[in-house]
Amino acid sequence: MSKRILASSLVGVVVVGGIAAGGLAVASASASSSTEPSLENVSARYVAPTDSEAGSLTFTADVSDDSGVKDLKVLPWPAGSGLDVSEKDLQHVDSAKCESTSAETSRCTYTLRVTKKEAAELDQGRWYVSTLATAKDGDTTFESLSARFVVAD
Repeated sequence: MSKRILASSLVGVVVVGGIAAGGLAVASASASSSTEPSLENVSARYVAPTDSEAGSLTFTADVSDDSGVKDLKVLPWPAGSGLDVSEKDLQHVDSAKCESTSAETSRCTYTLRVTKKEAAELDQGRWYVSTLATAKDGDTTFESLSARFVVAD
Protein backbone atom coordinates (compact mmCIF):
# COMPACT_ATOMS: atom_id res chain seq x y z
CA MET A 1 0.00 0.00 0.00
CA SER A 2 1.27 3.46 -0.82
CA LYS A 3 2.75 5.21 2.19
CA ARG A 4 1.30 8.50 0.89
CA ILE A 5 -2.20 7.06 0.69
CA LEU A 6 -1.99 5.51 4.15
CA ALA A 7 -0.46 8.69 5.56
CA SER A 8 -3.11 10.76 3.82
CA SER A 9 -5.73 8.38 5.16
CA LEU A 10 -4.36 8.73 8.65
CA VAL A 11 -4.30 12.45 8.12
CA GLY A 12 -7.51 12.57 6.08
CA VAL A 13 -10.30 14.21 8.00
CA VAL A 14 -13.29 16.28 7.49
CA VAL A 15 -13.73 19.68 9.16
CA VAL A 16 -17.30 20.59 9.66
CA GLY A 17 -18.52 24.15 10.17
CA GLY A 18 -21.92 24.84 11.64
CA ILE A 19 -23.94 27.55 13.29
CA ALA A 20 -25.59 27.07 16.69
CA ALA A 21 -29.37 27.26 16.70
CA GLY A 22 -30.65 30.60 17.94
CA GLY A 23 -33.80 32.05 19.43
CA LEU A 24 -36.22 30.45 21.81
CA ALA A 25 -35.29 26.88 20.87
CA VAL A 26 -31.82 27.34 22.34
CA ALA A 27 -33.09 29.27 25.34
CA SER A 28 -35.37 26.37 26.26
CA ALA A 29 -32.76 23.65 25.72
CA SER A 30 -30.71 22.48 28.67
CA ALA A 31 -27.21 20.98 28.60
CA SER A 32 -28.62 17.64 29.74
CA SER A 33 -30.90 17.44 26.69
CA SER A 34 -28.14 17.81 24.10
CA THR A 35 -27.72 15.08 21.54
CA GLU A 36 -24.60 13.54 20.06
CA PRO A 37 -23.63 14.30 16.45
CA SER A 38 -25.15 12.05 13.79
CA LEU A 39 -24.17 11.15 10.22
CA GLU A 40 -26.66 10.65 7.40
CA ASN A 41 -26.49 10.26 3.61
CA VAL A 42 -23.01 8.75 3.90
CA SER A 43 -21.20 7.59 0.77
CA ALA A 44 -17.68 6.57 -0.25
CA ARG A 45 -16.51 6.12 -3.83
CA TYR A 46 -13.15 5.11 -5.30
CA VAL A 47 -12.35 5.94 -8.93
CA ALA A 48 -9.23 4.27 -10.31
CA PRO A 49 -6.74 6.48 -12.17
CA THR A 50 -6.32 6.19 -15.93
CA ASP A 51 -3.30 6.82 -18.13
CA SER A 52 -4.46 10.42 -18.58
CA GLU A 53 -5.85 11.40 -15.17
CA ALA A 54 -5.51 10.72 -11.46
CA GLY A 55 -8.12 8.75 -9.60
CA SER A 56 -9.76 9.68 -6.32
CA LEU A 57 -11.44 8.58 -3.15
CA THR A 58 -14.43 10.71 -2.22
CA PHE A 59 -16.29 10.44 1.09
CA THR A 60 -19.43 12.54 1.71
CA ALA A 61 -21.70 12.82 4.75
CA ASP A 62 -24.32 15.12 6.22
CA VAL A 63 -23.38 15.73 9.86
CA SER A 64 -25.90 17.13 12.37
CA ASP A 65 -26.00 18.14 16.01
CA ASP A 66 -28.37 20.37 18.00
CA SER A 67 -25.45 22.67 18.95
CA GLY A 68 -24.00 22.78 15.43
CA VAL A 69 -21.12 20.83 13.94
CA LYS A 70 -17.49 21.62 14.68
CA ASP A 71 -15.53 18.85 12.95
CA LEU A 72 -15.66 15.51 11.15
CA LYS A 73 -12.55 13.40 10.81
CA VAL A 74 -12.30 10.63 8.22
CA LEU A 75 -9.98 7.62 8.02
CA PRO A 76 -10.13 5.22 5.05
CA TRP A 77 -8.36 1.89 5.61
CA PRO A 78 -8.10 -1.51 3.91
CA ALA A 79 -10.33 -4.21 5.44
CA GLY A 80 -7.55 -6.79 5.13
CA SER A 81 -5.13 -4.72 7.23
CA GLY A 82 -6.53 -5.98 10.52
CA LEU A 83 -6.62 -2.44 11.94
CA ASP A 84 -8.66 -1.94 15.08
CA VAL A 85 -9.45 1.76 14.60
CA SER A 86 -10.33 3.72 17.73
CA GLU A 87 -11.61 7.21 18.44
CA LYS A 88 -8.10 8.18 19.53
CA ASP A 89 -6.72 7.20 16.08
CA LEU A 90 -8.94 9.82 14.43
CA GLN A 91 -8.06 12.78 16.64
CA HIS A 92 -5.09 13.94 14.57
CA VAL A 93 -6.10 13.33 10.96
CA ASP A 94 -6.85 15.89 8.21
CA SER A 95 -10.19 17.55 7.73
CA ALA A 96 -12.51 17.54 4.76
CA LYS A 97 -14.23 20.57 3.35
CA CYS A 98 -17.64 21.19 4.87
CA GLU A 99 -20.40 23.60 4.05
CA SER A 100 -23.23 24.49 6.40
CA THR A 101 -26.67 23.57 5.05
CA SER A 102 -28.61 24.68 8.16
CA ALA A 103 -27.98 25.80 11.73
CA GLU A 104 -27.51 22.19 12.81
CA THR A 105 -26.23 20.39 9.67
CA SER A 106 -23.18 20.53 7.42
CA ARG A 107 -22.41 18.61 4.21
CA CYS A 108 -18.81 17.37 4.41
CA THR A 109 -16.71 16.04 1.54
CA TYR A 110 -13.26 14.48 1.79
CA THR A 111 -11.40 13.91 -1.47
CA LEU A 112 -8.06 12.16 -1.84
CA ARG A 113 -6.25 12.26 -5.18
CA VAL A 114 -4.71 8.90 -6.22
CA THR A 115 -2.02 8.60 -8.90
CA LYS A 116 -1.61 5.50 -11.06
CA LYS A 117 1.62 4.61 -9.20
CA GLU A 118 -0.10 4.97 -5.80
CA ALA A 119 -3.09 2.94 -6.97
CA ALA A 120 -0.77 0.09 -8.00
CA GLU A 121 0.49 -0.05 -4.39
CA LEU A 122 -2.95 0.01 -2.74
CA ASP A 123 -4.48 -3.10 -1.23
CA GLN A 124 -7.11 -4.31 -3.69
CA GLY A 125 -10.56 -5.17 -2.42
CA ARG A 126 -12.77 -3.87 0.35
CA TRP A 127 -11.89 -0.75 2.33
CA TYR A 128 -13.67 0.87 5.27
CA VAL A 129 -14.10 4.46 6.36
CA SER A 130 -14.07 5.37 10.06
CA THR A 131 -15.31 8.76 11.28
CA LEU A 132 -15.20 10.99 14.34
CA ALA A 133 -17.78 13.80 14.46
CA THR A 134 -17.42 16.62 16.99
CA ALA A 135 -20.24 19.02 17.86
CA LYS A 136 -19.79 22.65 18.91
CA ASP A 137 -20.83 21.68 22.47
CA GLY A 138 -17.98 19.11 22.59
CA ASP A 139 -20.08 15.96 22.15
CA THR A 140 -18.52 13.36 19.85
CA THR A 141 -19.65 10.35 17.85
CA PHE A 142 -17.14 7.73 16.70
CA GLU A 143 -18.12 5.21 14.02
CA SER A 144 -15.57 2.52 13.23
CA LEU A 145 -17.49 1.59 10.06
CA SER A 146 -19.27 4.56 8.50
CA ALA A 147 -18.89 3.42 4.90
CA ARG A 148 -17.37 0.75 2.64
CA PHE A 149 -15.87 0.95 -0.81
CA VAL A 150 -13.86 -1.27 -3.15
CA VAL A 151 -10.42 -0.54 -4.60
CA ALA A 152 -10.02 -2.24 -7.96
CA ASP A 153 -8.03 -1.54 -11.12
